[in-house]
Amino acid sequence: MSLNRRTFLLSTAAVMALNAYAPDIALAQAAPERGGTLRVAIDQAVSVLHPLLSRVNPEYLAAELLYSGLTRLSVSMQAEPDLATEWDANETLTEWTFKLRDNLKFHDGAACTSADVVASFEAILNPDFASPARNNVGPIEKIEAVDPLTVKFILSTPYADLPVALAYNNARIVPASVIANNFESLRLEANGTGPFKLVSYEPDRLVVVERNPDYYDSARPHVDRVELRVFPDLGAQVSSLIAGDIDLVATVEPNDFMRLEGEDGIDALRAASGQFCNVNFGTDIAPFNDARVRRALALCIDRDAMVDFMTEGYGIKGNDTPLNESYAFFKALPQREANLEEAKRLLAEAGMPDGFEAELIASDRPAIRTQLAIALREMAKEIGVTINVRTMPHATYLDQVWTKGAFYIGFYNMQPTPDGIFKLLFTSDAAWNETRWNNKQFDALIEEARGILDADKRTEIYTKAQELMFEDVPSLIPAFFDVLGAKRAWMHDYAIHPRASVFRLDFAWLDANSPTRAS
Repeated sequence: MSLNRRTFLLSTAAVMALNAYAPDIALAQAAPERGGTLRVAIDQAVSVLHPLLSRVNPEYLAAELLYSGLTRLSVSMQAEPDLATEWDANETLTEWTFKLRDNLKFHDGAACTSADVVASFEAILNPDFASPARNNVGPIEKIEAVDPLTVKFILSTPYADLPVALAYNNARIVPASVIANNFESLRLEANGTGPFKLVSYEPDRLVVVERNPDYYDSARPHVDRVELRVFPDLGAQVSSLIAGDIDLVATVEPNDFMRLEGEDGIDALRAASGQFCNVNFGTDIAPFNDARVRRALALCIDRDAMVDFMTEGYGIKGNDTPLNESYAFFKALPQREANLEEAKRLLAEAGMPDGFEAELIASDRPAIRTQLAIALREMAKEIGVTINVRTMPHATYLDQVWTKGAFYIGFYNMQPTPDGIFKLLFTSDAAWNETRWNNKQFDALIEEARGILDADKRTEIYTKAQELMFEDVPSLIPAFFDVLGAKRAWMHDYAIHPRASVFRLDFAWLDANSPTRAS
């Protein structure tokens, strides 16, 4: 169905208003109670607190507790109010105006105004600063403070998804004074407008926050404190949850999820998602600069077996594009299946009739990266390709391999929109252009879709973009997997988010059975 601008904005506002209250409507069995300490297990260090520089889920979680954006993302992937209460666009979708709440305060007591919004987005868009949000907040050309409570975004091209894009993890508002005078201090300190204030920060062990008394919503957060406890041993997270020493494990591996299902006093949480692990090819480095080699590897994969091996059945087959049924505007392409003879033919055509040998690198977090690497290694043997798998610590991977390597395993959360995932990973100007595919025809399609409201037209364009990826294979995406987590039954109003990097813990509360409430 075609949507004109007014219908689009009104329908978005209606869904947004519904989702603002959805946690209490859908999940609560009783009115939220105040008090207690919410104890959350995370699987890796919170290496930086800086909200504009966070890169992994524990860092996103810490930033979400301490900072706010103009909008935030509902469980149904809609933009809803955060610091901004309303927004509107001109007829061409090239200018968007956002109205801020009155009396917003940073944790140090200073007022948060449109000047801070302008300074924050100018920092995000500064290429020297290298925020992951730079290419994911939309085609912003200029930000203006119309008055202390009004901000205008002037775009270089029409963009229908701006309110959702501004909910991106790194698009947080920080004080203009800190940006001007001591921006790097935010790596170790925090001064946001978020629902919690920083108490202590031990990156590899524990991050503690407490309720912000000046938060714009006096009813939230419901808990007094949140503790982010680092558990490098994933089994220890699960054991602590069963013992009642942890209230929430934000991310659970499939084998642990099966262990927790049916466990007394524990709720196993699951959501369908566009989350995936993939094999990134450096398409500018031999032999992966030859599309025939990439297609050959794609054709050696038994995707049913890959889903079973990687996800234990908690997922679906992928088709070497980053979209699935969880995304709006998705249309399925014919499913790619294994064809070993065609794969061998392509390798011979590329001058490698006897195959080749390559090193495939996987980070140790999450473990599914190594599982994908091992599965591909075994399947590639059938076409004469020898893959040597090397697993390394995640911090080393980020420093030495990520965005630089020729052949390595990626792991990505679902993005709110197709534009979000394409502009994050696969366009020439992508924030994380790991494959260096740089296909100009693909870039043009993604750019065209950004300024269109008509759902059928956007679906058509994104389908063409997927067809280009399917043919050229800059990345192998053999499977998508559900997002899995687990919590104690005494924790309420928490739903696992398809995005996996959004948590909304300010809505959560603990009943009187929680040990931290009872004490």
